[in-house]
Amino acid sequence: MTTRIPRTAEELHALPREGRRAVVMTMGALHEGHATLIRSARELVGPAGQVVVTVFVNPLQFGAGEDLDRYPRTLDADVELAGRAGADAVFAPAVEEVYPGGEPQVRITAGPMGERLEGASRPGHFDGMLTVVAKLLHLTGPDVALFGQKDAQQLALIRRMARDLNFPVEIVGVPTVREDDHLALSSRNRYLSEADRATALELSRALLTGAEAVEAGPAAVRDAARAVLDRAARSQPPLLLDYLALVDPSDFTEVPDDHTGEAVLAVAARVGTTRLIDNIPLYLGAQR
Repeated sequence: MTTRIPRTAEELHALPREGRRAVVMTMGALHEGHATLIRSARELVGPAGQVVVTVFVNPLQFGAGEDLDRYPRTLDADVELAGRAGADAVFAPAVEEVYPGGEPQVRITAGPMGERLEGASRPGHFDGMLTVVAKLLHLTGPDVALFGQKDAQQLALIRRMARDLNFPVEIVGVPTVREDDHLALSSRNRYLSEADRATALELSRALLTGAEAVEAGPAAVRDAARAVLDRAARSQPPLLLDYLALVDPSDFTEVPDDHTGEAVLAVAARVGTTRLIDNIPLYLGAQR
């Protein structure tokens, strides 16, 4: 089966469509993590459904000094990977198709949740992300949209937007895909040197160490993870911590030391010139 490459919403809507449509939104540079999302989408809609992968590098998500121009663009390889994973079409619109009037004057705001953690480190990022996700949901018209749990705050905000603004779409989170050494898959991993990667592995090690302390409560989880990150700060090259947070997944506020129930242990740091994020879901207190 040939994977179609519509460039406009009109071309996408002209494709034959039977059953449910699932969409997987990406900024390209696809890897096994994206392939897992696409395979999950195919499983959800079945052989009669339609899986659409979007490839669009959204300029609204890049702040001053961030890597918009440096971000990899590999459409031919993306289409090949998407097709092997089960995509029927790769929707690859130009900026003018998504933002026909130029930079949008009306945008979706992420609210207080969008100002925490990643939002504090990258002001305006989540407003840009939600704006393009909303537009792509309108342009692709899916029944279900799948997003990786690696970007846990992003997933939480998309779910909140869909609920608050009555988007008629099911939002599905797919567990983080990791490489053999436990580094979370990311398009930015390609920027890591061998030495950078050795330091970057301390991110997942910190999360797993924190998870091992879950029975002792939130303070113990934070302390265990931070001890690993403190050691990594003395590595060569050093790990430069942005944040370590144990948060409520519903609003990404820090949980108190007596918290029980679901939580997310999240971390962001820079290694060399590359900024990486990772997280792990936890359950604190007696298991359900």
